[in-house]
Amino acid sequence: MRQGKGRKDRQTLLPPKLLELLRAYWRLEQPRTWLFPGANGTRPISPKAVFLACRSAAVAAGISKPVHPHSLRHAFATHLLESGTDLRTIQILLGHANLQTTARYLQVADVAVRSTLSPLESLQVSLTQP
Repeated sequence: MRQGKGRKDRQTLLPPKLLELLRAYWRLEQPRTWLFPGANGTRPISPKAVFLACRSAAVAAGISKPVHPHSLRHAFATHLLESGTDLRTIQILLGHANLQTTARYLQVADVAVRSTLSPLESLQVSLTQP
């Protein structure tokens, strides 16, 4: 994304499955000016429409907590961290200049914390006496 928030360029992932979905959408809708046009087609989709779509998707998924578009950034960062992506990579993907900003997004699930192995586990220690 060029010139996003703070006039900064951002990079993100474009997984093959998402690219396939976007191509199918493109073939079906054939948008002209905007990939996701607003109601009248001459302007991009509005922030309010995106918010309402997020809320609708949360309700359909049975999520009772408040959900907004920014929630997706938190979920994205958390899933990356839980899958083993290093913090620096997450920082770059989120477009943060400061690592502390990235750290605020990372809400590691209790399961991930409890399943973390201690470095001691990798040592070959014998419990028998010599």
